[in-house]
Formats: sequence, C-alpha cells, structure tokens
Amino acid sequence: MNTFKPLFFTNLLLALALAIASASPVAAQENAPAQQPEDPPLPQAQLTLDDLRTFTDVFNQARNNYVEEVDDKTLLDAAIRGMLLELDPHSSYLPAKKYEELNDAAKGRYSGIGVDVQTRDGKIVVNAIINDSPADEAGLNPGDVITSINGDEVRGRNLPDAMDEIGGDPDTDVVLTVQPEEGEAREVKITRKYVRVPTMRYEQIGETYGYFKLSQFHRETSAQLKQALDSIAAEGTELSVLVFDLRNNPGGVLQQAVGLADGFLDEGVIVSTRGRNAKMQMEFTANPGQWLPDTSVIILVDRGTASASEVVSGALQDHGRALVVGERTFGKGSVQSVLPLRNGAGIKLTTALYYTPSGRSIQAHGIEPDVAIEWETFSAEGDERIRESDLERHLGQKTGAGGARAEATAQTPEDYQLEAVLEALRNAGLISG
Repeated sequence: MNTFKPLFFTNLLLALALAIASASPVAAQENAPAQQPEDPPLPQAQLTLDDLRTFTDVFNQARNNYVEEVDDKTLLDAAIRGMLLELDPHSSYLPAKKYEELNDAAKGRYSGIGVDVQTRDGKIVVNAIINDSPADEAGLNPGDVITSINGDEVRGRNLPDAMDEIGGDPDTDVVLTVQPEEGEAREVKITRKYVRVPTMRYEQIGETYGYFKLSQFHRETSAQLKQALDSIAAEGTELSVLVFDLRNNPGGVLQQAVGLADGFLDEGVIVSTRGRNAKMQMEFTANPGQWLPDTSVIILVDRGTASASEVVSGALQDHGRALVVGERTFGKGSVQSVLPLRNGAGIKLTTALYYTPSGRSIQAHGIEPDVAIEWETFSAEGDERIRESDLERHLGQKTGAGGARAEATAQTPEDYQLEAVLEALRNAGLISG
C-alpha cells in the first residue's frame, strides 16, 4: 500500500508553485535560447497558489475516492499525459520503455523475434517474417497460427496484449506454440534480439525504370538509398525514370528526408521550420551535386503519406525536380522534439511547423499532387484513412488552417497498378522512356 500522505503531495506541489511564482525573469532567460528580435517574448509564469491547490484537491479526491485504489505514481503520470495530450495530437509522454522503443525505431530496429503478426478470426496469425531474424531461424512461416505464448493459451485472451508479449528485451526468451497450416503443432523457444526493420525495397521495371518503396525514414535511409543507386550504376544500368513510392509512409527522421531530397537538388531551400523559440527557426539547404541529374523522378503519394515524406514531396515538387502523383497527402506539418527526462522517460513535444521551399505550410493542408489519382481500393474493415485535419486539437484548428473531412477509403493499391500509372504518364507526355 502507498505510504505517502496527502499532506506530503500538497506541500510538495505548493513548494513547486512558490518556485515557479518566484522565478525572476533574468533566471528564466539564462537557460533559454537567445531570442531574435522578431520572436515573441516567452510568457512569464502565470500559475497561482490557488491553481496549485486546485490540482492537489483533484489529486487527493481521486486517490481517496476513486472506485478502485490508484497509486500516486499512476495518478501523476496520468496528469502529465493529460497535460500533453491537450496540446495537440502528436505531443505525448513517453515512459522509459516507450522512450527506448522510439529511439530504437529511429535507428530502424526493434527488439523482438522479427515477425509481423495480425489478428484473424480470434487468432494470432503470422503475416510476414523478416529475413535472418530469430523467427526466420526458428522456422516460422507466414500463415502459422500462434496458439500459446510462454505457456499461456492465446484463446480467450485480449489479443493485442498477447501480441505485445511476443516482443521484449534483447537476449530474453519467448516460448511459442505454433500451428502450421499443414502438419502438427510444435513448441519453439526463440531468443529475442535487435532486428533491423526493412524499410526500402527496390525493383527494376522494364529496362530503365527503377522503383523504390520506402516505408519510413530512419537514421540510415538516405545512405542506404545512395548505396543502392551506386550498386545499380555499377551493374551498368542507366535509369531514365526513378519512382519513389511514399504511399502510407508515416515519415520518421527529418534529417534523412532532407538527405534524400538533397541528393536530387543542387541548391536552394529543402525545408524550413518555424517555432516560438529562436532555435526552432531553421532552414535546410541543398548542397551542390546530384546523384542522378539526368533521371526523371516520380513520387507516388496518398493520404497516408505524412511528415518527413511530405517534406521530400514538397521540396522536390517546389524545385520542379519531381512529379508528385496520387492523392493529397496527410498534412502532418508539425515538428516533434523528443526531450529526455531525468527519470529515464521523455516527452514528445510539438515545437515547430514545416514549410516547403516556396513557403507553403504542410500542416493540415498536405501536399497537392501534380497529377491527381484516386487509387483503386479494396475492402479494409475499420480503415477510415483520416488525415491530419480530421484529428482533434490539430494545430490547424487553432490557426484556421483546417480542411474538410476526407471521404473514407481503404488500403493503398497493389503494385500491379504502378505500370498503369507509368503508362498514363508516358501517354500524357509527362515522362519518356
């Protein structure tokens, strides 16, 4: 049972209020970035002792009178989460485990067994296996049904919770009972490890068209793309058209999006960010030299194309370096800074907005394609395919930049549509080859 007394928290929070209220303007500015003249002044502390007393009143009422006993840390974490969630849809509190997972994702890896699973008819079914992963080495195959995890039957359990148990810290074991599509069930013990998430796939279409499917941007994306292009050139293949498929790409590491765009530009702004603090007034510019200066670039987008993917699309579109084809993109034009906390946790805080080279805001607007295509869809139950402007508390709501709700649609098309798109562009004289 929690041994903290209500008075302890009351005194602690009142002490905090006094510290905030008594902070001098000079002290507050010492740890802040230098401000440019055009920056609005940062607001002074406005909380009063009565405000903090109200918080402690609510805290104590919840800890004493809620229908079930709730420990103090749970209530305090909930208060922190609520504070950030009220700001916008993308600001959030990251407990230590989530903070670590976010850092891993930025590195293009996660800790687990390398298996993609989904729920189907109340079962956990293996959808795909990452090559050379622990799951691959253990002989798991797409279509296998996982019937138990660490001795606990999957049947009758909350399936998302059960699926979370498959992942875990590196160098730990998980025991699965697997039922293949044919044959008898077997039990397999798999040691988890860091698994590289494949985020780039290349195919050659015809003799001179190169197709890259990018599923996200992590810390090695632009370097991996450059290596792939060098390898293709070393084989003697000269590409006349390069297609980047950014459909359903949610973004990722901004610097990698900037690096990819820089590879196809010689000069000029790639993207700028504008925030309240001077340190968020940034402008990224291209360096001389292109990877494939004589190759046409096409970018495929849909309403699932977001954030860093929109940065690439907007930059190459504004400079006339790429033809953007598809649907209006998601419209996530806000920058999140991931800030560590002293307890090993962190916060993801919206600190700026993206602007394309021509000064267009991406937030709640998205990127309009040069060639509009409403992708053919197939049934996907529960897939509403919303955009940024549909989210509660999106920044466009506060600035008047919101848009109408998009019509619901389903998943992106199968790749067999790609050749039809390219043929239509050739017939329209927009590309050659």
